Amino acid sequence: MAQNIRNVAIIAHVDHGKTTLVDGLLRQTGTFRENQAVNDCVMDSNELEKERGITILAKNTVVNYKGTRINIIDTPGHADFGGEVERVLSMADGVLLLVDAAEGPMPQTRFVLQKAFSHHLKPIVVVNKIDKPEARPQEVVNEVFDLFIDLDADEAALEFPVFYGSGRQGWMTADLEAAKKGGEGKDLQSLFEAIVGHIPPPKDDPLAPLQFRVTSLDWSDYVGRIAIGRVHRGTMKAGERVMHLSRTGAQKEVGVRGVYRFVGLSREETKAVEAGDLCGIYGIDNIEIGDTVSALDKPEAMPVIAIDEPTMTIVMRVNDSPFAGKDGGKFMTSRHLRDRLDKELRVNVARRVEPGEGADSFRLSGRGVMHLGFLLETMRREGYEFAVAKPQVLFKTIDGEKQEPIEYLTIDTPADAVGKVIEILGTRKAELLKMDRKGTFTRVEFTVPARGLIGVRSRMLNATAGQATMHHVFHGYGPYRGAIEERISGVLVSMAQGQTTFYAMDGLRDRGSFFVQEGAEVYEGMLVGEHCKDNDLVVNCVREKKATNVRSSTKETFVKLPPPRQFSVEDALEYVGEDELVEVTSKSVRLRKFHLKETDRKRNERRAEAEA
Repeated sequence: MAQNIRNVAIIAHVDHGKTTLVDGLLRQTGTFRENQAVNDCVMDSNELEKERGITILAKNTVVNYKGTRINIIDTPGHADFGGEVERVLSMADGVLLLVDAAEGPMPQTRFVLQKAFSHHLKPIVVVNKIDKPEARPQEVVNEVFDLFIDLDADEAALEFPVFYGSGRQGWMTADLEAAKKGGEGKDLQSLFEAIVGHIPPPKDDPLAPLQFRVTSLDWSDYVGRIAIGRVHRGTMKAGERVMHLSRTGAQKEVGVRGVYRFVGLSREETKAVEAGDLCGIYGIDNIEIGDTVSALDKPEAMPVIAIDEPTMTIVMRVNDSPFAGKDGGKFMTSRHLRDRLDKELRVNVARRVEPGEGADSFRLSGRGVMHLGFLLETMRREGYEFAVAKPQVLFKTIDGEKQEPIEYLTIDTPADAVGKVIEILGTRKAELLKMDRKGTFTRVEFTVPARGLIGVRSRMLNATAGQATMHHVFHGYGPYRGAIEERISGVLVSMAQGQTTFYAMDGLRDRGSFFVQEGAEVYEGMLVGEHCKDNDLVVNCVREKKATNVRSSTKETFVKLPPPRQFSVEDALEYVGEDELVEVTSKSVRLRKFHLKETDRKRNERRAEAEA
């Protein structure tokens, strides 16, 4: 049976069309009924994934092609979710490397490929979006080959087949000249043939003693924790007694209450799953990623999967602002927050949760601002209400030297803005590695401290008139590069609670830009705008025009205030300073000072100066 299985992971950079190609594979194998209504990007099932157009959580699905069962594993394309990539690749025998026909291989492509080659997976290269006007397929294939050489790919990996086409239009071909003419009447048949012919079948022995390694976790309110992984040896049977080998070395005899087999986009209960196939099992308490489930008479643990260590941390606390509970929040107490974070740890081992300094605060650690922001945004939509502080980088001491997480950063920018980009990143302790001209844009590559990326995106977009694109990936730990300048502008802080007025805000427009609109409810200590100078300014934005017996002008009818700056959770995390918090509710993301009263802030400043 194992001979009729292919386990293939699809890896690519953000927005290179990976999930759209999976849609095409599913449609052309009859996974959907002819009359079934199906959304685009069906693998991006999470609401946030659909909004952002990226894959965050690794998933797998199954298609059947001419009697061969193809397990397709869709992997995350963002660097902050690299822990997911590492684990799912351990379930695959080959990879589809998807590359944009215009952009070519990107840093994240390099990162995932390196992981794939460490598992000796055979690649198939797919040059997607061939219909782009700026497509340069032959150059992209050459760049992929150079990248393979760079990563010390073995001879087998260098003999990769190449396909060109459009995942959105549902066609691929190995003939470049035919691809340039368009894909009318074509389909994904040739790609399916390559998967079956080029990707090796599993070599796992279904008659050997059982061995199953947990690569990801899911949770069901009905059956509890579900461990997902690949059966590397033997047969996983429902109701069987097995040995649970923990990654810590502990052993315990347990029973497998049930086994799930993947069918299309869903999973269904089955009696047994043989070696070489993927499955989910339930009934084993406290099972973790990296644990092994083996036969009782031959308890052999598999190599433990490395889990990426957190590089950034934030403090989450109960929301104590004057507007707490006014936005319809359902879960606001420390007990609610603790229970939700505990639930997250059941399925996500790349995050860490520790108690904070007070009883109502928690320290949440993850791989980056996006990794943390995704959880906070998910909690906000679930009705949780809380406040979070500025992200802090986690330092390490290696051989007596202070080291910090370093990111590999790539920026595509218009040629006339390269100088501004280099100048901005120079203040963030970045080191320029190389610069290449790609059409009308220039690609600039740096290594930069992770803390240097906090808040840099908005400055980069302003400097390049919104045309630059940034991508970064964890590079490793390196020597501490020294102090980095914080936010260069001060903020406008409200001195009173009430509703903002046009009269007050019009009088403040030359002091900076606003975060709130006319008529918004604000409170004392809330940040209402950015000051045009480097110091904070306390302002009265709720002041009303005094009534007189003189006829008022019609100024308010004709003069409009500029639109306020909107913050997402991640934008707010990158913006706030050391003495500020992000207030997150189900309806709003507000910025505020830690100490709401000005007298408390001044007292705290004097105390800090005295201690220094």
